[in-house]
Amino acid sequence: MAGRYRRLNKDFFLRSTINIAKELVGKIICRKWGNRTLMGMIVETEAYPGINDPASHTYIGKTKRNESMFEEGGIAYVYFTYGNHYCFNVVTGLKDKGSGVLIRGVEPLDGIDIMMNNRNVTDIYNLTNGPGKFAHAFGIDKNLNAADLLNGNDIFLLESEEDIKHKIAKSKRIGITKNTEKLYRFYIIDNPFVSGAGRAVFRKKNNDNSS
Repeated sequence: MAGRYRRLNKDFFLRSTINIAKELVGKIICRKWGNRTLMGMIVETEAYPGINDPASHTYIGKTKRNESMFEEGGIAYVYFTYGNHYCFNVVTGLKDKGSGVLIRGVEPLDGIDIMMNNRNVTDIYNLTNGPGKFAHAFGIDKNLNAADLLNGNDIFLLESEEDIKHKIAKSKRIGITKNTEKLYRFYIIDNPFVSGAGRAVFRKKNNDNSS
């Protein structure tokens, strides 16, 4: 992957969860896989800003399942949902705030062959365009819950040293039934790896090629 990158520092994770969710869009997520590194650009996130958000796992208070979210920002919160996939979150804010950012979509950059093998798919637009798909492609499971994103090597986040601008939109969060009016979802406009967008792009590409 071309360009110069640096790790996100601790201060990045100790600010407003809403701002972090927006600013994580365009950052690079890296996952060590043997002697390889899977890499992708985050293209879609959702903010869950703490214990006062009825849509957040932490709204009910601290439990064994969600205790990682009550730690200081800069670690991972991984949970199993719908009985079939994991979701990966970045914990934000001060200790006991219970806030975090869900990574919903990633544009694959490096290690795509491994991602496809992990998911048993060959359609790149259906590879990481959703929180469960991304987690599966990157081999994310409960073993990464509470992983150190600042100093650990299993999974971590990078930012470009160049000033790269993306056109970012915001919307209501997806798949929740409470606090639905908040515009806490952020995504890169027209990126095919935003959840729900990939299939339409893939069909259009095939139709264009066949005409």
